[in-house]
Amino acid sequence: MSITTETRRESYEALDAATVNRHITGILEGSEGMTAREIAEEMYNRHYIPYPVRQAAAPRLTELERVGVVEVTGKKLDEWTGRKVAVYRLVEL
Repeated sequence: MSITTETRRESYEALDAATVNRHITGILEGSEGMTAREIAEEMYNRHYIPYPVRQAAAPRLTELERVGVVEVTGKKLDEWTGRKVAVYRLVEL
């Protein structure tokens, strides 16, 4: 096993995905929709993560979308990259 594969696995195992998923769904509650970067920035503002990086939210959003908790509702221009990105919101039950 390569060092990068090993460190990636260790990092994933240390992650409490259930807690991160609760943080994301809590942020999305009552929202019209947010991008992964906006969610990460809010996670940072709430002191859930040490840095406002998109990568803190994007993989969890993909997982939540796969199980039907969130859905992509459209696109929005990301101010940092100048590219269109997905907007997520909670699925209404």
